[in-house]
Amino acid sequence: MRAMVELCAEQDPARITTAAIAARMGVTQGALFRHFTGKDEMWQAVVAWITERLMRRLDAAVDRRATPLMALEAMFMAHTDFIVEHPGVPRLIFGQLQHAEPTDATRLLRSMLAKYRERLAAILTEGRASGELRADLNIETAATQFIGTVQGLVVQSLIDDDVARIAEQAPEAFLLYRRAVQAREET
Repeated sequence: MRAMVELCAEQDPARITTAAIAARMGVTQGALFRHFTGKDEMWQAVVAWITERLMRRLDAAVDRRATPLMALEAMFMAHTDFIVEHPGVPRLIFGQLQHAEPTDATRLLRSMLAKYRERLAAILTEGRASGELRADLNIETAATQFIGTVQGLVVQSLIDDDVARIAEQAPEAFLLYRRAVQAREET
């Protein structure tokens, strides 16, 4: 899985061959096909690998935070750090989502995004109920904007061919998001 993610950082995922995957791993193509029936199954496995690692990292980041805003910031930074550590992930995800017909891999991606949104919605709802976040906050829109902010950083880094910029821009991007969702202090 790691070899496929690394290859995605270097080239168009649609052009990655099983020969290239095998060469990166130092095995034969035959060895790959003892574990997978084809390339689609490999993509499905790599998406499952990404999902498991990203969600585990997000959960760990959120679980040790005292307030909803702290949890949101930890989740945002954990997500952006994951992308910086695995720069092939965005290309892989965008490549899979471009398929006209849903594949098993795209279904897994959609499931991951649904779990992500549920986690966000729970934190946002808790923050609204506690008064830390705006009372009029639309939870669905706030979750969409959170994900969209991460995606915006990712797309810009792909355009600039500089994934490291995500780490530089993430704190300021989260600050803008925070200002939009947090409750206003009375003056």
